[in-house]
Amino acid sequence: MKAALLSLVGVVTLVSPARAGEAGKREMTLDQALQAARSSHPQLQAARAQTDASAARIQEARAPLLPQVTGSASYLRSEGSVSATTVGTGTASGATTTTVSSSIQGRNLYSASLGASELLYDFGQTTGRWNAAKAAFRSQEESERAFAVQVGFNLRSAYFAAAAARALVKVAQENLQNQEAHLRQIQGFVEAGTRPEIDLAQARTDRANAKVQLINAEVAYDTDKALLNQAMGIEGSTDYDVAAPAAREVSGEDDTTDELLAEALKARPDLLSLARQVDAQELTTRSIKGGYAPSLNASASLSESGPELDALDWGFRGILSLNWQIFGGGITDAQVRESRANTAALRAQYELQRQQVRADVEQARLGVRATKAAIEATHEAATNARVRLTLAEGRYQAGVGNIIELGDAQVALTTAAAQEVQAVFNLATARARLWQALGQP
Repeated sequence: MKAALLSLVGVVTLVSPARAGEAGKREMTLDQALQAARSSHPQLQAARAQTDASAARIQEARAPLLPQVTGSASYLRSEGSVSATTVGTGTASGATTTTVSSSIQGRNLYSASLGASELLYDFGQTTGRWNAAKAAFRSQEESERAFAVQVGFNLRSAYFAAAAARALVKVAQENLQNQEAHLRQIQGFVEAGTRPEIDLAQARTDRANAKVQLINAEVAYDTDKALLNQAMGIEGSTDYDVAAPAAREVSGEDDTTDELLAEALKARPDLLSLARQVDAQELTTRSIKGGYAPSLNASASLSESGPELDALDWGFRGILSLNWQIFGGGITDAQVRESRANTAALRAQYELQRQQVRADVEQARLGVRATKAAIEATHEAATNARVRLTLAEGRYQAGVGNIIELGDAQVALTTAAAQEVQAVFNLATARARLWQALGQP
């Protein structure tokens, strides 16, 4: 397997002559791609924003526990009219009438007040909501980490696919070089009259097919780099090459499922997020139960008012109140039942996810084991295919072989080399999946 890995590194780091003009391209490493994804991927940015919102909800839930201070000021101007009054009097000499004309009177009223109130005790309703908000925040933190794990896996998968595509370009380029060498050799034989014209036609066909394969491999490489950009969460050019990733084993990848499961259960953020949601829901239930009991509040206010700013009268008022909803139509009972049902549903989701974690670990562990075995087989196949091609070339030169045998040997080598490349990168992807199953970003 080490020989296969070393062979692959050699394949990936060489640049195809067909891409000689691109030899000056910058190379992107896996660590650079991961850093770009973690800093700019929209999915992670959205998760961070949700975590910030959850942190703000903690402050919202805590606010009613702190003193509430309010201030107000007002100015009132009122206008009123006084109607005219007629008064009649009688005397010995005759009647006398007196008329009082109407007038408009205005009044000013200035007032200002400062008040404060404090929740003294409500049997855990407000503190329960505060604690539930804190538990929900911890759940959201784990959800953000779960997004990071998923983004990391997607990035690694896309990177390994692009790296494999680059290695397959090299395989296609080597195939074209061999076909061109065969064509030159066969052309010499035909000109010398030792081989029929049909061999030359077949060699030209094989070279043309090799060119098509190289073009397809280059297009696939560019396409995989575009997908890698998407996995990084960036928009930009694909004018770069992916560096050959170093073979990196997952710690404990050969352990049993139970041994790996113990590690996964402690680290999987999706599972931990559900556990925190259960905690938050239980605290919510506790806060709702506080609605059965009264709440005690204290408030005080200081005010001044009067018709003129320099003639204000002040006043003070203090209130201690006990509020108790004796009967609310059964709403508290219903809210408690609903909250308990939500808790039961979350517990069921937790158990379901716990089973999923075990399945993920088992599948990823078996995937690593299978791809390791496949590497050995594909490496042996590629070695044998190279020997076969060498023998076929020798037989053709000696005149005891034919063009079909030579062509089949070349196709077999190209296929085996491609399978060897895919097997190595399949192992890298399988390890990335195990890394994800263990909850590592």
